[in-house]
Amino acid sequence: MICRRRRRLASVVVTSILALGLLSGTAAAHAAALRDATPTTLEVPTWLFLATGGGAVGASFLLASFVTDRVFIRSFHEWGGRLRSPGRIIALIGRLTGLGLLAVTVYVGYMGPPTGYRNFAVVFVWIGWWGGYVASTYLIGNTWPTLNPFRTIAELFPSANLAYPDRLGAWPSVAGLMLLIWIEVVTPLADDPRLLASTILAYTAVSVAGSVAFGSNKWFSTVDPISRALAYFGRFAPLERTDDGISFRLPGMALTDPKLVSGRDEVAFIVCLLYVTTFDGFVATWLWESFAVGAVGLGLAPLGVYFVAYVTGFALFLGAFWWSMGLARQYGSTYITRDALGRRFAPSLLAIAVGYHLSHNLGFFIALLPSVVVVGAMPLSPPQQPPILGSLPGWISGVEMALVLIGHVIAVWVAHAAAYDLFPGRLEAIKSQYGVTLVMVAYTMISLWIVTTPIVEPPYIATGEGP
Repeated sequence: MICRRRRRLASVVVTSILALGLLSGTAAAHAAALRDATPTTLEVPTWLFLATGGGAVGASFLLASFVTDRVFIRSFHEWGGRLRSPGRIIALIGRLTGLGLLAVTVYVGYMGPPTGYRNFAVVFVWIGWWGGYVASTYLIGNTWPTLNPFRTIAELFPSANLAYPDRLGAWPSVAGLMLLIWIEVVTPLADDPRLLASTILAYTAVSVAGSVAFGSNKWFSTVDPISRALAYFGRFAPLERTDDGISFRLPGMALTDPKLVSGRDEVAFIVCLLYVTTFDGFVATWLWESFAVGAVGLGLAPLGVYFVAYVTGFALFLGAFWWSMGLARQYGSTYITRDALGRRFAPSLLAIAVGYHLSHNLGFFIALLPSVVVVGAMPLSPPQQPPILGSLPGWISGVEMALVLIGHVIAVWVAHAAAYDLFPGRLEAIKSQYGVTLVMVAYTMISLWIVTTPIVEPPYIATGEGP
C-alpha cells in the first residue's frame, strides 16, 4: 500500500514537471534554432517567463523533498539489465567508419568549395557531428571509444609509456576543452573549411603525440577533452557498454555513481562542460554584443575582452558551484568535506549540460539536416544553395524550452538521490540541497534566456574585425 502511494506520488511529480516544462515552452520568443536577429513578441514579459522557468526547478526541489524513502529512491537508480555485446566485426566497422569520415572531412575541407555550408567538412562537423552525433552519446549511448578516429590512428604507433604526472590529473583536459571552444568563438572555424581541416589535423597530431608519450588508454581517458566530454555524456545515456555486455537503465540514473568523479579536477571539467556550451550561446546574444562594443569603445583590445570575459565566466560558474557545496555542508550539519560533497553533486550538472546542448542544437540540426544529406551526396560539387528548412513549426521552440527544464529537473533529482546516499538524516539531506537548488535555478534562468534570445552573429575578432 505504501509502495503504491509512493509510486502515485512519483507520477504526480513527473507529471507536474512535464506540465511546467510544456507550459513554459509556450512563451518561447523565437521560432526554431535558425533564429533571426529580429525577435518576435513574447506572449508574456521576459522576466516573468524566466521566473517561471526558475520557479519550475524550485518547485521540482519541493516535490522531490516529499520523496524520502531511500529504498524507493534507490530503486530508480538500480533498475536496468544487460544485453549481449556486439561482436568484433561491428567494432571493426565502427573504427573504419570513423577513419573514413575523418579522411573525407579533411580532404573535402581542403579540396571542396571554400564557402561555409557548401563544404561537407563544415556541415558534417557542426551539424552532423556536434549537433547530431554528440546528442546520440547521451540519448542512446557513447559509441565514441569505437568510432574515435584519433585513437585508431594513435594506436598504430608504439607507445613510450612515459609516466603521466599524477599532479596534473584531468586539469589538461579542462584547459583543452576551454581552448577548443575559445578557438571556435574567436576564429571563423565554423565558416572556413580550410581552417577547420587544419585544426582537425593539428588535433590528430596532438592526439598521436600524447598517445605515443603516455599510452592511448591514459591519454584518451584523462587528457583528451573530446573523449572525456563524451564519456561523461555517455553516463547520462540509457545504454552503456561494459565488460559484460551492454547495460541499460533509466536516463541520468548512473550519475549517482559515487566513483564517477574522484577529484577537484574532474569537478572542474564537468562545470567547464556546462559552461562552455553556455558561453558558446551567450556570445551570440545582443547583451554580449553591447558589452563587447562598449568595452572596445573604451580602448580595450577585442581579443582581450573575449579572453577576460571567457575566463571570468568560468571562474564564476566554478565558484558558484563550490559556494553551493559550502551551503550544503553548513545546512546539512555534516563533517563531510566540501571536496567530498563536490565529487558527489557535480555529476548532477551533467543533466543540465545535456538539456541545454539538446535544446541549443535541436532546431539547428533539424533545419540544416537536408544540407548535410545533399552536400554529403556530392561533396566536391554541391549546389550553390544547399536546401534548408527555413521555417520550422512553432512548437519546436516549446520543445526546446521543455528540454532545458527537463534537464534541470533531472539534475535536481540526481542531487536529491546523492544527498540521501550521503546524509543519514532525512532533514539534513533535504537541507543540503538549498544551495545546490539555488545555483541550479540560476543556471536555468541563464540557459532559458540564451535559448530565447535572438542570435546576433558576432564578428571574428582573430581576423582583425573588432566588435
